[in-house]
Amino acid sequence: MKAIVYTEYGAPDVLSLREVEKPVPGDGEVLVRVHATTVTATDCIFRRGDRLFVRSFTGLLRPKNTTPGDVFAGVVEDAGKNVRAFTVGEAVYGTTYGGFGAHAEYLCVAEGGTLAPKPANVSYGEAAAVCDGALTALPFLRDTGNIQPGQKVLIIGASGGIGTFAVQLAKHFGAEVTGVCSTGNVDLVKSLGADIVIDYLREDFTEQAGRYDLIFDTVGKAAFSRSKGALKPNGVFLEAAFVPSTIVKSFWTSMFGKKKLKIAATGLRPASERVKDLQFLKGLVEAGTLRTVVDRRYRFNEMVEAHRYVDTGHKKGNVVIELDVE
Repeated sequence: MKAIVYTEYGAPDVLSLREVEKPVPGDGEVLVRVHATTVTATDCIFRRGDRLFVRSFTGLLRPKNTTPGDVFAGVVEDAGKNVRAFTVGEAVYGTTYGGFGAHAEYLCVAEGGTLAPKPANVSYGEAAAVCDGALTALPFLRDTGNIQPGQKVLIIGASGGIGTFAVQLAKHFGAEVTGVCSTGNVDLVKSLGADIVIDYLREDFTEQAGRYDLIFDTVGKAAFSRSKGALKPNGVFLEAAFVPSTIVKSFWTSMFGKKKLKIAATGLRPASERVKDLQFLKGLVEAGTLRTVVDRRYRFNEMVEAHRYVDTGHKKGNVVIELDVE
C-alpha cells in the first residue's frame, strides 16, 4: 500500500509517498480503507519539529512515528476475530491511536478505539474534518467551558479548522456568538451563524471590557493577560494551544483570581468519550446543524503541496486529502 513517510523534521519536502507493508488486523481490530484525511496546523507542527515541547512527544532527534495523520474517514475492509461493533463494508470515521498513521491507504483500528459510523449525508473528506475541529471544539466548549444558553461567547480564529466548528457548536448550545477573523473571512463566519463578527484588522476585541462569559482562542494567537479584560468577572478563557507556559498559567489562575485560563488535552481523552462525541456530532451533521468548511482539496500524491498551503497560516476551515479509491 501507499503511505506518506517522513524520517526527519523539516519543510514539507521531507514528506514522501512510499510503498509500505499493508497492515493486517489482529484480534479485536478492523482494517479501514482510508478514503479521506486532512492536513492540520498540528500536522505541520509535528512535521517541522520546531518546538522542543513537541519533540518530547514525537521524538527528540527524529520522528518516532514515520507516517503522520490523525483523522480519517473510510470503509471497513476486513475485521479480526471477535469484532462485533463494525461490519465489512461499513463507512466509518475516527482518529488514530497516538495521533499518527492516518496518511496511508489502510490502517488498523481497535474496535474499542476512536471509531464510529460516518455521517451518511456528507463526503468522506467532510466527515474526516469533523474528527479534528469539531471533536476538539466540542469538549472545550461543553465540558471545560461549561457553555450555557444566553452566554456571550467570543471565538478567536473563527474561520479556522476548529473555529468554524466552534461557532456552530456555540450557537447550538444557545450562546450569543462573536467571531474574530480577518476581513476576507467575515462573510464566511456570518454564514456559520455568528451573531457578531469582529474583523481583527479593524477592531480590537480586548477593548470591550467585561463583555464575554467565554473566550475561546482556537489558534493560540491571543494572550490571556491581554484578553482577560474582555471577560466578565467570572469569565473563562479557553486556550487550544497546548504549550508549557499555558499549562503554568492555567494552574496559576485555578488558584488565584476569578477569571480563569483553562486548557483541555482533548486528544488524550479516553476513546469511549471520544466515540460518544463522534456519535453526537454525527447526529448534528445529519440534522444539518453542523457543516464542514472545506478550503481546498488535494489528492494523496499532493501532500507536500497541502502542507505548504497549511504552513502559510491562511487556510479557511479545513484542507482535505482525498485518496484514490477504486
